Amino acid sequence: MVSSDPKVADVAPNAPELTGYDEQHAVTYIRLLDAEADNADWREVARIVLCIDPALEPDRARRAFDSHLARARWVARHGYRGLLRRGRPTSDNQ
Repeated sequence: MVSSDPKVADVAPNAPELTGYDEQHAVTYIRLLDAEADNADWREVARIVLCIDPALEPDRARRAFDSHLARARWVARHGYRGLLRRGRPTSDNQ
């Protein structure tokens, strides 16, 4: 199940395949890519999308932002293939 605002880890996964974390954070990744396309300030994105206040936790916010954006880019370029191989979920798999 995909939540629109799942709790984010301090650092996104770096596995060579799609993970359960990636699937749970698909909406987060899309929001990050949209923000990047809009040239949004990373601090605003960290606060709104990742729910980490960069004024209170600047290092954590930056690390989470950078790693999640990198992972979002990887998923957009490569990770989606894993979803395609699995096929469309059926009512039995949902």
